[in-house]
Amino acid sequence: MVQAFDVQPVDASFGAVVTGLKLAGIDDATWKALHDTWLEYALLIFPGQYLKKDEQIAFAKRFGALEFEMGPVSNVREDGTLRLEADAGDDVVKILKGNEGWHADSTFKPIQAKGAVFSAEVVPTIGGHTGWADMRAAYDALDAATQTRIASLKAYHSLHYSQAKIGHQPKKDTEDYRKLGFAGDEDVLRPLVKVHPDTGRKSLLIGRHAHDVPGLTAAESGDLLQELIDFACQAPRVYHHDWRPGDAVIWDNRCLLHQATPFDMTQPRVMWHTRIAGDPVSEAAIA
Repeated sequence: MVQAFDVQPVDASFGAVVTGLKLAGIDDATWKALHDTWLEYALLIFPGQYLKKDEQIAFAKRFGALEFEMGPVSNVREDGTLRLEADAGDDVVKILKGNEGWHADSTFKPIQAKGAVFSAEVVPTIGGHTGWADMRAAYDALDAATQTRIASLKAYHSLHYSQAKIGHQPKKDTEDYRKLGFAGDEDVLRPLVKVHPDTGRKSLLIGRHAHDVPGLTAAESGDLLQELIDFACQAPRVYHHDWRPGDAVIWDNRCLLHQATPFDMTQPRVMWHTRIAGDPVSEAAIA
């Protein structure tokens, strides 16, 4: 069967730009081919889609149940005013800044996310890129001694921990506290090496939420986790996307880390995030 779309790999160990199709209303055969392509590349970029809310949600649902249907990632308040970098007491600003650290979504929850669909509505002229890093290629590139050392190691994950590292103590009992993922957050334990449930490939499960490896001192744990991040998140295992309005992407949260990059917060940035829920078996934290 002739593939109904074009795939152009980006200059990295993963990721591809997909053209020649509209995501809204693709048929089942096209979706299956696209799903196979997603498992191969882990990140698919679709320029100029201009997805409506219901279209983005419907596309994401093809990949599984949703952790949440759609939420803004934005410095624009509902009244149209801008959240500025100088607004040090603004919980949303603090989350935007925290997300500049490499991470995978929902690793601090009992069920890690499967993936996400992300789209651009308004983009600033300076900064505001999104980066991804390939944890499959990172694991493969480790020397044998390090692979053996980390094979049975685990780490706790916590949003409270990662935000505290940048000096953020969120205001409790507010709508933002719940929306931003703080309510009910407890340390959850996850392996440093994850096996992908669909491909069987091993990858590193690290990122800014990870801390305190059992069996290591706090210093040893911090050093190890930072060394792994520094090693993993470098060329050719990283790609940063320069957004254009209408772009959409889907990424595999089970084998990629991602990060925001700083932007000029005197300009509006409006992105839309739909999160695909993880499988309760393969993405569950360690009991």
